[in-house]
Amino acid sequence: MSNRVVDISVSALALLLFMPLLFALSALILIADGPPILYSQTRVGRKGKLFRIWKFRTMRPHGRGALITATGDNRVTPVGAVLRKLKLDELPQLLNVLKGDMSLIGPRPEIPEFVSMGAPIWQAVLQVRPGVTDLATLLFRDEERMLGATTDPIAFYRETVLPAKLVLNLGYLQYRSFGRDLKLLVLTVAYSFFPKAFDSDRIERTVGAGVMK
Repeated sequence: MSNRVVDISVSALALLLFMPLLFALSALILIADGPPILYSQTRVGRKGKLFRIWKFRTMRPHGRGALITATGDNRVTPVGAVLRKLKLDELPQLLNVLKGDMSLIGPRPEIPEFVSMGAPIWQAVLQVRPGVTDLATLLFRDEERMLGATTDPIAFYRETVLPAKLVLNLGYLQYRSFGRDLKLLVLTVAYSFFPKAFDSDRIERTVGAGVMK
């Protein structure tokens, strides 16, 4: 699903279908927390090119500081906590897809501080456009909870979570197909709206077969 025609067509259609939801979420953020509605951050894209990723704002405007967010982070607003749990804060990234900075399916883009451009695995992963979702994103849906259970979330992410994600990213790229991308996209949407239905075994069978060894 890396084809730009598919990316543009699907993201444009999704924006149209989700327009009422986008307006509703924007109004909710504005009423509950005030402006701004959106939040942008620098991420590393294809071949190391930097770009601005867009999300619905889930933190207090002046509450940023730590590089990552863990469960219990007091910077996250009540509305933001719900958006993050359902992954609805990621919807504005459909605009990044239309612009060409991202694809629907691809390795999630990291902040520059976590990227080692000289490492072979990073060089391989950065050969493709980053995506709104990927296999690692699905399997690490509870990442914030995992980080919140550690004494040093940043170190745990850098030394444990991120390397595992990179291995999954590289493996998925080797076995990638249109059918696998489609299944991954469907599961991402399904688990966003129905998080209690999350089933890692199902993901492994339908999307991770051959990748997760």
